Amino acid sequence: MSLNFVSGGFARRTAGRAFTAIVIGLMSMFAVTATQAAWPERTITIIVHFAPGGANDLLGRLIAAELSPILGQSVIVVNRPGANGNIGVVAAAHASPDGYTLLVASGSALVNPSLRKVPYDLEKDFTPVAYLGASPNVILTNSKSGIESIGDLIAKAKQQPGKLNFGTPGVGSTPHMAMELLMASANIKLVHVPFSGLGPAVTAMMEGTTDITAVTVAGVMGHINAGSVRALLQTGKEPWPELPNVPTIEKAGIKDAASETVQIVLAPAGTPEPILARLEKEIVAIMKRPDVHDRMLKAGFRTAPEGRDYLRARLKSELALWRKVAERAGLAEK
Repeated sequence: MSLNFVSGGFARRTAGRAFTAIVIGLMSMFAVTATQAAWPERTITIIVHFAPGGANDLLGRLIAAELSPILGQSVIVVNRPGANGNIGVVAAAHASPDGYTLLVASGSALVNPSLRKVPYDLEKDFTPVAYLGASPNVILTNSKSGIESIGDLIAKAKQQPGKLNFGTPGVGSTPHMAMELLMASANIKLVHVPFSGLGPAVTAMMEGTTDITAVTVAGVMGHINAGSVRALLQTGKEPWPELPNVPTIEKAGIKDAASETVQIVLAPAGTPEPILARLEKEIVAIMKRPDVHDRMLKAGFRTAPEGRDYLRARLKSELALWRKVAERAGLAEK
């Protein structure tokens, strides 16, 4: 009898504990659901990992301005430049995954892990939100260089390996990596001359300090249209609308060497799914608007918005591409 009583009491206590655990679990679930349903309740911050003025910053500010009235809360941009964009990426990776911090990242965030050890993992520390589109890189020379076309450049480079040089906005920039990819694919050798940004790189080429320069198309269309520089090649997969007479890299006969400077939106890993779905929906819709497309195209950026699944696959392919390029060029840190 006493044994049955003890067993019965134990069973009742166990059942009571189980019931209590279920109630606590349901309350927690309802609390989380209620919190997510109320999002956003305060200001959302978009981290841009470069200084104001470039496509990365322009996109961040455009998204912030358009999202704010849709979500009913302020959306602000915070520029966190430095270390080729790594400072801003790290700040976003360490942010709370609550839907109140986003990162608008450019191609450099995808290149950096192939060059050096970085304190973040794009696939583990972040979750995709939206792919925004890309800008091609363009290879330029001045009218006195004697280089008339990309075919001419390749021929001269093969005749005199290592004599011609090229400027870029910096080591590890997407234009630099595009040139490394071009050299490997065309089997040529040029000497890299890195500068502190697009402006100095273009100035050096115009003054004849460098033979050619590789930069993103944004920011140099004025020089091209004025005829002060000659565009030899665009590196994107699709022809750039404002450069109808400048061949793409594939059109020039160079296979498997296309590259672009992409722009993407990421959130810290662990951001709740309902919030991610809402952000994906709204940002993709904003970027699909014809007025946004036209505005960005004039700034040197082609919108091609896609959702999280596409961005997840694109991240994998871009990271693999730049890792391969860096290893082949001997740029990866040991």
